[in-house]
Amino acid sequence: MTDTPTDRPHPSTPAHVAIIMDGNGRWARARGLPRHKGHAQGAKSVKSAVKSCLRHRVRYLTLFAFSSENWRRPQKEVALLMELLLSAINSEIRELADNGVRLRFIGDHGGIPANVRRAMGRAEARTATNDALALIIAVGYGGRWDITQAARRLCGQVKAGALSPDDITERMLGGALSAADAPAPDLFIRTGGERRVSNFLLWQLAYTELYFTDALWPDFNEAAFAAALDDYARRQRRYGMTPEQIDGREAANA
Repeated sequence: MTDTPTDRPHPSTPAHVAIIMDGNGRWARARGLPRHKGHAQGAKSVKSAVKSCLRHRVRYLTLFAFSSENWRRPQKEVALLMELLLSAINSEIRELADNGVRLRFIGDHGGIPANVRRAMGRAEARTATNDALALIIAVGYGGRWDITQAARRLCGQVKAGALSPDDITERMLGGALSAADAPAPDLFIRTGGERRVSNFLLWQLAYTELYFTDALWPDFNEAAFAAALDDYARRQRRYGMTPEQIDGREAANA
């Protein structure tokens, strides 16, 4: 996985990229293969995305691996996905650790098999001090769940008398989310042709640049990742300001 970073970072490289990895099933179906073969091939694209982030010096990568809604899929497919997750953790953890990748898992893990949860915990512990790239894997995750559990945390503090409802701010609620130690994504990528965020990082995506591609996830390679970064670099992020204000601020900082 080791790759030499570019001589200098792209002038507009996102610090945080979030990806919905869509299209594994359709990729397999187009080839007359069972769905789990598409998921297995998609795991190779995960490795490619990590390599791209290290090369381009992206600091955070969040991947939507298994949503809270995915529990509704056929039991056999869910079981295969859990097995694939376990296999990927066990087979890739050494290389991730050696390349300075810190691995984290977010989501409601109550339904995750115990052996998979243990592997997740071991992987987090082994990579906890790494700082080249934070790889955040959303498993059993939903954006509404995330906001709800954050609200419950704050409600608990109010109930305990440690916090007044009037003191609750956006920053405070954001700080109670499951990936609060990561900045909001700068760039959101969804493969597979769908144009929606599907309950992924709902709070965090408020000002994120959205990039949609028809490429199916197993076909999303380093060149496709670079194309998404190039598209991002051509955008002007205004956060409610006018283009003239942004141009003036950039000129002042030049």
